[in-house]
Amino acid sequence: MNVQAPVIIDIAGTSLTRVDRQRLRHPLTGGIILFARNWQDRAQLTALCRDIKKQRADLLICVDHEGGRVQRFKTDGFTHLPPMRALGELWFNDGKGAQGSGAMQASNAATACGYILGAELRACGVDLSFTPVLDLDHGASGVIGDRSFGRDPRMVSVLARSLMHGLLQSGMANCGKHFPGHGFVKADSHTEIPVDKRSLKVILADDAAPYPWLSTALAAVMPAHVIYPKVDARPAGFSSKWLNDILRSQLGFGGAIFSDDLSMAGARVLGGRAVSYAEGAIAALGAGCDMVLLCNQSLDGGHAVDELLAGLAEAQVKGHWQPLEASEERRLALLPRQPALDWDALMVQGAYMRALSLMP
Repeated sequence: MNVQAPVIIDIAGTSLTRVDRQRLRHPLTGGIILFARNWQDRAQLTALCRDIKKQRADLLICVDHEGGRVQRFKTDGFTHLPPMRALGELWFNDGKGAQGSGAMQASNAATACGYILGAELRACGVDLSFTPVLDLDHGASGVIGDRSFGRDPRMVSVLARSLMHGLLQSGMANCGKHFPGHGFVKADSHTEIPVDKRSLKVILADDAAPYPWLSTALAAVMPAHVIYPKVDARPAGFSSKWLNDILRSQLGFGGAIFSDDLSMAGARVLGGRAVSYAEGAIAALGAGCDMVLLCNQSLDGGHAVDELLAGLAEAQVKGHWQPLEASEERRLALLPRQPALDWDALMVQGAYMRALSLMP
C-alpha cells in the first residue's frame, strides 16, 4: 500500500467521466487542479467537487485563483478580485490620511481579498488556491507582472501575510510561489527555460527574502521552473540544494512543496536531456517536492496522465522512488479543518460583507 499520493492531475470537462473517476481513485493521485474549462456555474462546480470527494474524501481540490488575470471563476456571483499589484499601489497611497495610512489600508484590503477568495471557493467545495504570489516585480517578467504585489520584498511579505490571514479566516491554507523568485527573468517558463545568473547571496537578500520572513505562516510553497546556474544546474523545483538545503534547512520552511506544472517547457529538459513526465516527477520528488502537478494533459484523452501514474508506480516497484509518510502528512495538512459556509449563508455573513467593503 502506498503511503504517499503525490500526483495532482486535471480533467477535461465540467463533470467526471468514467476514466476521470478511475484516475482520481488511483492510489498515487493526491488531488486535482481545476481550470476555467471546468467551470459552468456555481451549481455545476459544487456538484463537481462533491463528485470528486466521493471518489476519495482525502483528494485535495486545487485551483489557481489569485485575482486579476489569474482567476478561474469570474461569473455567477464570484467577486472579481483585483490583481495583487493594485494592493501594492494602495500601500503607497496615503492620500489625505497620516503617513502609513496607505499601508494600513492595503493590509486590510489584502486580508479582505484573502477571506473573499477563500470563502467563495470553499462554499463551492474547493480546498486550496495556489496563492499568494511572492515574486517581486522587477518590470521584466510578463508572466508575473501585475500578479506581484510589487518590487519591495518587505511590502510583498506584509501584504502576503495579510492575504494569508484572510485565507486562514476562511479555513483555507496557502501556497507561496514561485520560490526563490520568477520576477527577475524575462523568459516565461511555460514556453522557455528561464535562466537567472545572479548569485545566491543576491537572490536570498532580494527575491527570496519573503520566504524566511513568512516561513512560520506558509503552508505550502511552489518552486519556479527557473535555472539559477550559480546555485544549481537544475531548475529550482528539481534541485535538492534549493529545496532541502536552502528552503527547508536554511530558511526554516516546514510545509508542503508542490512542483509547478510538469508539462511546462521549463520542466521538460533536465541536465540537457528531454525527460518524460514520469522522469520529471521522479526527479522533482527526489529533490524534495511532496507533490507534482501535471496540467492540461487530460484534453487529448489523458494518455500522459496514465503514463505518469503508471511510470511512477513502476519506479516505486523498482526502487527508483520511495513514498514518504512525511510528504503525505504535509499533503493532508492542507485539507480544510472546519466546515465551509454554503453560498447563501456566506452572502449574508457579517465578516464577508465587511470584507467586500474593504476591497480596493
